[in-house]
Amino acid sequence: MTLITDNAALEALCARLRREPFVTVDTEFMRDRTYWPQLCLVQLAGENEAVAIDPLAPGIDLAPLADLLRDTRVLKVMHACRQDMEIFYHLCGRQAPRPIFDSQVAAMVCGFGEEVGYETLVNRLTKGRLDKTARFTDWARRPLSDKQIAYALADVTHLRVIFEKLAKRIEREGRASWVEEELDAFLDPALYEMKPEDAWKRLKFRSREPRFVALVQALAAWREATAQRRNLPRNRVVRDDLLMELAAARPRRIEDLKAINRVNVDRESAAAIVAAVDEVMRRDEADLPALPPVEPTPRGIGPLTDLLKVLLKLCAEESDVAQRLIATSSDLDALAQDDTADVPALKGWRRRIFGDKALALKAGELALAVGDRRIRVVDLAAPHG
Repeated sequence: MTLITDNAALEALCARLRREPFVTVDTEFMRDRTYWPQLCLVQLAGENEAVAIDPLAPGIDLAPLADLLRDTRVLKVMHACRQDMEIFYHLCGRQAPRPIFDSQVAAMVCGFGEEVGYETLVNRLTKGRLDKTARFTDWARRPLSDKQIAYALADVTHLRVIFEKLAKRIEREGRASWVEEELDAFLDPALYEMKPEDAWKRLKFRSREPRFVALVQALAAWREATAQRRNLPRNRVVRDDLLMELAAARPRRIEDLKAINRVNVDRESAAAIVAAVDEVMRRDEADLPALPPVEPTPRGIGPLTDLLKVLLKLCAEESDVAQRLIATSSDLDALAQDDTADVPALKGWRRRIFGDKALALKAGELALAVGDRRIRVVDLAAPHG
């Protein structure tokens, strides 16, 4: 049976898979019309079977699946697992499945490039090919065709081979701790909990005027809570640009809100918006948020950051690790300005392959030179004979 639609079959499957050392996992979901992802299919593969579970089947109880995902004796293998982990976090009662292995992260550690795609790994590690014809299917529509199910199951069957090959390469190169350090980030509950009071942090705006910031915070919190409660995408409640327009216009009455031509919301939302604005406008100055000023970048830092980028590329190629895994652009900016910056590049394995060299470059102990159309690192502190 390749598609499970009843509880007895699901319980039996999960009981079998809990005896496996690792299980490959994938999902199909829809999110274009909802806030919370709608889980439409779960694919699992053990050593001798690959099976899909229909979460939309009438009366299906996914508790055995949640138990399997929480079982710490079974390694859960996924690819680009961020969204899958969000779904499973809520399915497992606000608990992230563990232990996990992400083939995209592992591939970045093994030199396959930045955020390598699954199809690339299938082609390079299994010599197989993916059937793309069902990629943009409506997974919420029933019944599912045999072709759709076969397409979905291919992901978890190829993933077993990919995992085994990447795991051997990681063990051979002694990089297991590197991968574990990256995967630990996916176990943080904060990654899957969007608190309404923190929703403003994902928005981009220039003004740091305290009352405007307070209005953005209040309106973003209202929108997030409303989107979660109604299970609607944020922008279906109020788009980002209109939220900023509301913070600037500061409507304290329904009439003021109606005068903003581009804003069209229902009566309940209109009342909530003017109430939120009015509350912020009544606050004392002392109760308003004060964001730290944006400090201008010191002169000369830009060229130094560019030099660090060149060094990063060299170190990434030399160690066969994706650049982004070692340091981001913001990490380099911080490192250029501060030798003790609190960035991953100055910690653990990243420091060994890049951070120490970056500090030496800043101190004038290393130089970058060109020869034979290649850039190389010159150790100026080494004795010259």
